[in-house]
Amino acid sequence: ACAAPGGKAAHIAERANVDLLALDREPARLDTARALFDRLGLQARFAAADALAIDSWWDGRLFDRILLDAPCTASGIVRRHPDAKWLRRPADVALAAADQARLLDALWRVLRPGGTLLYATCSVFREENRDAVAAFLSRHDDAHAVELPVLPGQDGQLLPNREHDGFFYARLVRSSG
Repeated sequence: ACAAPGGKAAHIAERANVDLLALDREPARLDTARALFDRLGLQARFAAADALAIDSWWDGRLFDRILLDAPCTASGIVRRHPDAKWLRRPADVALAAADQARLLDALWRVLRPGGTLLYATCSVFREENRDAVAAFLSRHDDAHAVELPVLPGQDGQLLPNREHDGFFYARLVRSSG
């Protein structure tokens, strides 16, 4: 979900034999993802739809895995995009967190029991990351967070440094009971 411009989706398609749906509400950005898949010789289904409008794109089959590359303030990429800090207002963090909560709740409905939702942002703000996950877990008794093996002990937060931008990841698993 929120798949454009397609880098993470393409990486999934390169690494695993999956039936991949790349969903994004911006048709022009989704065209960029399609072009990336074509250039790399990868396969996916593409849907230009709002992830919140489940009935407009979901075929009723529950997903085993969902990657929500959530829209965010992009505070973690300021090193590469210094203008980002001038394009944001203090209220943007709360607005982004509210959108992220709606997206998490909506997509949780289409995840099968035992399935995994990977929540990702390129933000360093706690409200969009740890707090968003904690609030989600408090709303969903059938959810629990699982530590990511690639980020042991880091609670999912990567701060920007010379090697990478700032990112946050949380692996959320739906109880199978």
